[in-house]
Amino acid sequence: MRGTLAAVLACACMSAVAAPVVPTKAVESTGLRSIAGWLKTQGAEGFLGADVADAIGIPREADVELIAARQRGFRDAEVLRIAQVIDGDYLLFMVQGPTEVYFYLSTVRGGLRKALVSIPGQEAVAPLEGAEAESNFRREVMYWEGKVAR
Repeated sequence: MRGTLAAVLACACMSAVAAPVVPTKAVESTGLRSIAGWLKTQGAEGFLGADVADAIGIPREADVELIAARQRGFRDAEVLRIAQVIDGDYLLFMVQGPTEVYFYLSTVRGGLRKALVSIPGQEAVAPLEGAEAESNFRREVMYWEGKVAR
């Protein structure tokens, strides 16, 4: 019995070692390109306000108050999700819950650039950092990849 268990564990370990490792950034980049392409063809015309662009770090001309975007949005229960492609290179994901709004800015080729949470009731905006920002961002990419695949 011990010999069989050891053989199974050895096979599992060797399979894990032999399995190709796909870098997270490469998978993320592929997903972001797919989402951006889908938004360009299937998205509706929309806009991003100058205040949001400034807060999240999207460059704009000083006299431009609205930036053109292609966008889609979906509501699931109490959560509204919106994805926008701006200037063909920036992707902005917004997740609005009952008490807060999360913003994730990425570039199609570079991945996550900035993550913020806004609490409208308190008029507060704070950066999300590290593991929380990366985890939440990956969840949004997977959500939108699912929409693209339909």
